[in-house]
Amino acid sequence: MSTETRIESKQGLTPSQTIGPFFAYGLTPRAYGGQELFTEQVAAEGMSGERIRIEGVVYDGDGAVVSDAMIEIWQADAEGRFNAAGNAGFTGFGRCETSAEGVYFFETVRPGALPGQNGATQAPHLTVSVFARGLLVRLMTRIYFSDEAANATDPVLALVPAERRGTLIAERGADGVFRLDIRLQGEGETVFFEA
Repeated sequence: MSTETRIESKQGLTPSQTIGPFFAYGLTPRAYGGQELFTEQVAAEGMSGERIRIEGVVYDGDGAVVSDAMIEIWQADAEGRFNAAGNAGFTGFGRCETSAEGVYFFETVRPGALPGQNGATQAPHLTVSVFARGLLVRLMTRIYFSDEAANATDPVLALVPAERRGTLIAERGADGVFRLDIRLQGEGETVFFEA
């Protein structure tokens, strides 16, 4: 057996590696002067329902900001309907790249409650997908609202240990803006769900 063969045997397989992210080229091209199909504006001005802004910062496991992530949201309108026919000013879908400071934001209307399984109603929430360097698959989570009484009976939120639910609940600031930071790992890690 040659020396080269022994070295190969000891090394084993090389782990897979990710490259990128390259979101700005095709998914968030505004940074390069392009037009986006989906943006941070989920609901047009004048749509029925309470207009809200949701923002936060994306952090990695070391507490550093992630300046090249992409956040997508999917939500119901104020009546709890997903992109209902005749609701041309509401897409229900938004996409945002994080800034150099790791900031994301969306401007929309507060979603309504959703019918759940077995008659259980889901509290108003946003479904969130996180894409970032080092992630081979997207991370999925939710954003709930701190001033929502229906959180107490939400069947999905009830599955999350009480001490971790705060990682899913956006707090309304004095300026009226809801804020929720997303932590990919480490202390205070956001709760993520299996797709």
